Amino acid sequence: MLLKREHFSGRQLFSEFVGSAMLAGIVVGSGIMAQTLSPTDVGLQLLENAAATAAGLYALILIFGAVSGAHFNPIVSFIDVFRGGASWQRGLSYLPAQVAGCIVGAMSANSMFGQSLVSISTHHRVSGAHLFSEVLATAGLVLVIFSLSHNGHAAAIPAAVGCYIGAAYFATSSTSFANPAIAVGRMFSNSFAGIAPTSVPAFIGAEIVGGALGLLLVTVLYPKDETQGAQR
Repeated sequence: MLLKREHFSGRQLFSEFVGSAMLAGIVVGSGIMAQTLSPTDVGLQLLENAAATAAGLYALILIFGAVSGAHFNPIVSFIDVFRGGASWQRGLSYLPAQVAGCIVGAMSANSMFGQSLVSISTHHRVSGAHLFSEVLATAGLVLVIFSLSHNGHAAAIPAAVGCYIGAAYFATSSTSFANPAIAVGRMFSNSFAGIAPTSVPAFIGAEIVGGALGLLLVTVLYPKDETQGAQR
């Protein structure tokens, strides 16, 4: 999620695919492991899942940031487009790479733990509280990434995103998916980290609303004409 302007290439698409797959593998795999290690303690399962996801995000953004921006998230990609950091071609091309990567990552996690390659989740998550949480979680993620990108602290994005997502796992009732691609991928694992297919459209809608809210906040706090080239 290190946002930078660079020539669009197939290498960037591959980076987004692999990074998204690894992210989904970490999220789903750590969820399955948490269920195995702490079968009767949901709070401990959440802690284990959140810690693995936060640490994994930090590493993945460092690995892939210089190649593709390490978005792994269509919301981030399209807000980068709206903010002038990427072309529409890149945003539209990243979308299928991110979704496909998350699906492959979830299936790989299933396989690593001896489960069916595809096991459709039955974990229904839709409620007013869950959707409101997704709006706020996504808006917060956008604010973290783009405020740091535009105030001269882009180098802090990997750690900041990891910390934010780790905290948001506990601070939101939805456990902060904040990413349409990961929501789709997590349908394919009937585990602690899964989400039922019937819950996904509402989650994606909430994340889009949250992305728009985050974009509004960033635009008000960091107008492009005042922050371009800022160094602090």
